[in-house]
Amino acid sequence: MQADDPLLLLVSHDGQRLIVSGIDDAGEHIILLRLAGFRDSDLDSYYRLVVNRDGADWTFVCPSGYQNITDKAGRMQQFYKDGFRTIPHALEAIGYLVGIDIPRRYRRHVDFM
Repeated sequence: MQADDPLLLLVSHDGQRLIVSGIDDAGEHIILLRLAGFRDSDLDSYYRLVVNRDGADWTFVCPSGYQNITDKAGRMQQFYKDGFRTIPHALEAIGYLVGIDIPRRYRRHVDFM
């Protein structure tokens, strides 16, 4: 954090679990999850971010079974709302008061809403 190297951050949907690593140590979120002792299939239970002092990039991937909402647009809207309620608390807990951005490559999901 002192060098402002990017961090990988996984935030459980309920906000109760944070898994953090330097990006150079884990490389990607699925590897971070494995290193923390969790199964690959648990990845859909987390919001995925890359964070540094410039901001937090949210890898916006809404799981198809999120909260058992069958309507795709409704599911993505709820995921978006819940993420923006939960993620800021996680960022604050690790000492980052930064904005959240959804990078262009993930915006197709947001544009769908």
